[in-house]
Amino acid sequence: MGLTKASVGSRAREGNTLLKRRSRDKLVALAGNPNVGKSTIFNALTGLNQHTGNWPGKTVASASGYAQTTKHSLLLADVPGAYSLLAHSAEEEVARNFICFGGADAVIVVCDATRLERNLNLVLQTLEVTRRVVVCVNLLDEAAKKHIEVDIPLLSQLLGVPVVGVVAREQQTLSVMLAALDEVLDGAYQPGDVAQAAYPPALEEVARRLSYVLPGILNLPESAPSIDAYWLALRLLENDENLIADLERALSQDFAANKGLQLALKWSRECLQAAGLSGRTLQDAIVNGLVRRAEKIAGDTVHCHGEVIERDMRLDKLFCGRFTAYPFMLLGLAGVFWLSIIGANYPSEMLSALFARGQEVLSSLLFGNVPIWLHDMLVLGVYRTVAWVVSVMLPPMAIFFPLFTLLEDVGYLPRVAYNLDKPFRLCKACGKQALTMCMGFGCNAAGVIGCRIIDSPRERLLAILTNSLVPCNGRFPTLISLLTLFCVGASGGVAAGFSAAMLLTLLIMISVAATFMVTRLLSDTVLAGEPSSFALELPSYRRPQILSVLVRSVLDRTLFVLGRAVMAAAPAGLLIWLLANIPIAGGSMLTQVAAFLDPFAAIFGLDGVILLAFILGLPANEIVVPIMLMCYLAEGTLVDAASLAGIKELLLANGWTFTTACCTLLFMLFHWPCATTLLTIRKETASLKWTALAAAIPTALGFALCFIVATLSRLIV
Repeated sequence: MGLTKASVGSRAREGNTLLKRRSRDKLVALAGNPNVGKSTIFNALTGLNQHTGNWPGKTVASASGYAQTTKHSLLLADVPGAYSLLAHSAEEEVARNFICFGGADAVIVVCDATRLERNLNLVLQTLEVTRRVVVCVNLLDEAAKKHIEVDIPLLSQLLGVPVVGVVAREQQTLSVMLAALDEVLDGAYQPGDVAQAAYPPALEEVARRLSYVLPGILNLPESAPSIDAYWLALRLLENDENLIADLERALSQDFAANKGLQLALKWSRECLQAAGLSGRTLQDAIVNGLVRRAEKIAGDTVHCHGEVIERDMRLDKLFCGRFTAYPFMLLGLAGVFWLSIIGANYPSEMLSALFARGQEVLSSLLFGNVPIWLHDMLVLGVYRTVAWVVSVMLPPMAIFFPLFTLLEDVGYLPRVAYNLDKPFRLCKACGKQALTMCMGFGCNAAGVIGCRIIDSPRERLLAILTNSLVPCNGRFPTLISLLTLFCVGASGGVAAGFSAAMLLTLLIMISVAATFMVTRLLSDTVLAGEPSSFALELPSYRRPQILSVLVRSVLDRTLFVLGRAVMAAAPAGLLIWLLANIPIAGGSMLTQVAAFLDPFAAIFGLDGVILLAFILGLPANEIVVPIMLMCYLAEGTLVDAASLAGIKELLLANGWTFTTACCTLLFMLFHWPCATTLLTIRKETASLKWTALAAAIPTALGFALCFIVATLSRLIV
């Protein structure tokens, strides 16, 4: 919701957002792109005099605080990071509305000296709204390391407003910025010709003429926010529905009912249409005008002398090149899988041994003190299932997540999203879905939560519904085991690990292709719509902070996912023990249910035991294989597959063939999400319908592929 002057009287914002505005305070907005050091400057200026909350109607964090210059008391509002005032996200919408309608006495726009050209886009848009601007060029120390020089005086001359260079971590450098802010607040700074975007002549002429008549047509009251008429003319011509609605609220106007305005807009659009500027063409012309002007100013004021920029450009040609991007993505993926496979073996064995000793200790404590059935239920049921999940799931996840976070910290993951943006847009989805899809390789539940970064509700739902089409970390042990036994050989070693990693990468490619296919199908049917654009920053390549990577990956991802898996596995262990130990008609309930499912499973190249194992494995995919082995051996407890030297012989003795292995691989790749993921989808969508569809899509695909493979096998044989 946009701000009006009425809402910045005694309080800068209602609710729990900005601090109370005192009568002596000047309201100053602190704006900038994400990751330019804006929050560092805010913290340095406000100290402990801060307050945080959410903007009304938006789940977007806000921060405000009191600060002091030599002449003025300030209420400083840390506006959400935004790449543009042509808003594409909730954060950018909040930033735009505060700068445009918030009644700020001045705006500080923070820029990154190492990426000035990109940041100037926001500066130019802010200058179209107000001239009460101070441009703060931060990170001069980082720029110096990269041998980048910024001509601050020339930049100020070209922009027509004060420009200061600072290093946010060195608080003494901020005094120059505060002095410039005092000049702007006092009106002592005489701005020059403010830089304007290089729009097409026809657009500039029409917008200028429209700006001349707008004040008289709208007849704004004195209480209305002061909005630049030329900027308003451009926005009306652009016809952004969200912005128009915010403008109407801020100005207390109904544009559709204003006949004079509608006639002026009709004439203006006819003139633009005659010049070939309408719809998307007009929007592109506005964006290109800003970009061209930013390029020109940056080209005149930024001088690069170092090798760091050239290094980044060489790496981008390699990692984002037309012919090299996808091969390097596949090689990187295979490398991560290989390291996870090889590295997980030893810690998994150590954990298994540790849990075995723990089982002995627990049994000795319970034996004789509780009934034998309760002992078996707790130890052989609940404890052994949880132990299996932890020992099998934790090691590869503890390797995969740090590697994933490492790629993110180095700056490679944003390049993956950039490379996959085009195919996702062809599927009428958002390129950010590539990031959530990659998170799904670690855990589908984490991938579903990561879909929050997608701003469009339609595209966010697309990403949620298709996230389970890529296999999570919990499915890797089964996939790797079956690939090793039936495709590579059980001899082990580095070569076998490499072969398994390559075959696993091939399966991943199949899952990614399925993601594209289903996304496009949903985009053309139940979730029809056009893809939205988004701004994606490609950060510089940098050395990773190893300690920070380990802490973030372990605390934020590994332990979070493991905790939810353990919570689901404990009751599953109890259920499995009960089914395996309740006798019915000469066998256990487990074997009877497997026999009942056998005819249906055979249609898809599986058997009843395999299908039952997948059903009982709903809480955690890691327990699918031990449930199979428990049924085949008619054991009453889970069996540790790692202790069976003849696991392949056991499977073959129970009717497995190469076709059975292939169908099991495909069904492990595509089947219903685990309980943790389903609960997360239910929470994120607040809908049972979408949760059911998220489960039905991969399941239907898995059954269909298994049926095709089984049918072809029968025809060939």
